[in-house]
Amino acid sequence: MKMTNKISKMSFLAFLLLGFSSCHDALDEPAENRAFTEETDYTNTQNMILPLIGAYEEFQDRGWEEFPLISVRGDDVNAGGLGDQQDFAETDLYNYNKDYWMYNSVWQNLYADIFTAHSAMEQITLYKEFAPNPALADQYIAEIKTMRGWLLFQLSRVWSDIFIPETSDPSVLLLSNVIPKAEVMQHISNQMDEAIPLLPDSHPNERTDVPGGVTRYTALAIKALANLELKNYQAVADATSQIISSNTFSLEPDFYNLFKLEGKLNVENVFELQYSDFGQGAGDVEGYLFAFFGPQNWTPKVTGASGGWGFYEPSLKYIKFMLDRGEMVRLQTSVLFTDRGIAELRSDPQYATLPDWVNNTTPSGDVITDYPRALFASGKHYLPSELLTPGRTEYGTNKNFTIIRYAEILLMHAEALTQGATSTAMTADEAVNLVRARAGLAPLSGVTLAQVMDEKFAELAMEWGVRYYDMVRLEQYDELSYDGRTFTQEKIFLPYPQNQVDQLPALRSVVQ
Repeated sequence: MKMTNKISKMSFLAFLLLGFSSCHDALDEPAENRAFTEETDYTNTQNMILPLIGAYEEFQDRGWEEFPLISVRGDDVNAGGLGDQQDFAETDLYNYNKDYWMYNSVWQNLYADIFTAHSAMEQITLYKEFAPNPALADQYIAEIKTMRGWLLFQLSRVWSDIFIPETSDPSVLLLSNVIPKAEVMQHISNQMDEAIPLLPDSHPNERTDVPGGVTRYTALAIKALANLELKNYQAVADATSQIISSNTFSLEPDFYNLFKLEGKLNVENVFELQYSDFGQGAGDVEGYLFAFFGPQNWTPKVTGASGGWGFYEPSLKYIKFMLDRGEMVRLQTSVLFTDRGIAELRSDPQYATLPDWVNNTTPSGDVITDYPRALFASGKHYLPSELLTPGRTEYGTNKNFTIIRYAEILLMHAEALTQGATSTAMTADEAVNLVRARAGLAPLSGVTLAQVMDEKFAELAMEWGVRYYDMVRLEQYDELSYDGRTFTQEKIFLPYPQNQVDQLPALRSVVQ
């Protein structure tokens, strides 16, 4: 029996949402698995996994511009200057250009994947009618629903009030209204509640059908993040308590290697983007464009390894904060130093004398030489040249991209408890001290909210804008006014991309 697939409408989406020009050829590459075939035999339920795999492939295929735009505005990181992306640097300074191509690209990338997710869920629903194990179809839908929740979460944190599509038909945006951010976050939380009982009760690295795929703990983590935005601290504590009490996750003892190849499918990772060069020195590679973060100039231990673009720089404020705390493990991991950057540090009399390990040679033997665009580079997005598969030269090739770590779960848990929530899974002191112990720091007693936020600053700098969104949520705007920047409440959200305003009536009514 065959049923006609009438859900392939992504070509319409191309006209509705994708009208933009890019500065990089990678953005012009056609996405795979975005549309399904015209006719599908839904009685052949062995193929029911194919829409799921397509949804995962689309989700893993993140545009390089998404993470930088989401994460650049905190006081932990600066946009590298002197480049061709001036409006990216201006965004870091809270000067927003609604016509900037990156705003439109991130918006359309996230929404395109949401429509793909709905198309995949609709396909699986059609298979489910004939499936010998309908529960498996429910699991697949729950996995996709979880990924969709994360996409909506990022959209709403960046733009506040957004659309919540409930179908694969992108034309619904022409008739829809935007939903207030609080309702978006509650929707995400509710969706995760629906997904959690249907998902595998395991670590992502224990899945054999989709290694590294979504589990119930991924959904619990996204539920915790959404409720953190809502300041529903008891819900945060409840979700993180379930993750902690499962004993499924633990901290990777070696913080430095957590962000290298040993970090792939690590016991600490709750959610990650998975990439591979398949162990081959040439040929196909699935990867993220880590060159965005890399130093423009370096002397790699392995001759011929390429440098990067220098567009993502740990801030002097963050580095001084870490030095003041006596941090070595996390600072040496998180920051790649140049001689010029070290000289800038020493120009401040309080930092005239620095530890010997603050130098321009990484623990892996790569030398970071001066370059014009920045004083420092991100060590969390650095893969040592000696870890490149022989034959590969592109910066960061074969490195995974972590989205949510267990350390963040522990610190969200501690934050919720210091905000009045309760839990029997773990105390705030215990959660914070687990993270501090790995960093080689002494334990704390009676931790306060301020101490938890300092720990999040130290631990999660340069990761998905955690610091920025923490400071916004707690209205600690003074922290975001640094190095000549002035932050105000009106600057919390980016303006809607003009390209989208021109096409979508609901956005026009909002901005008028």
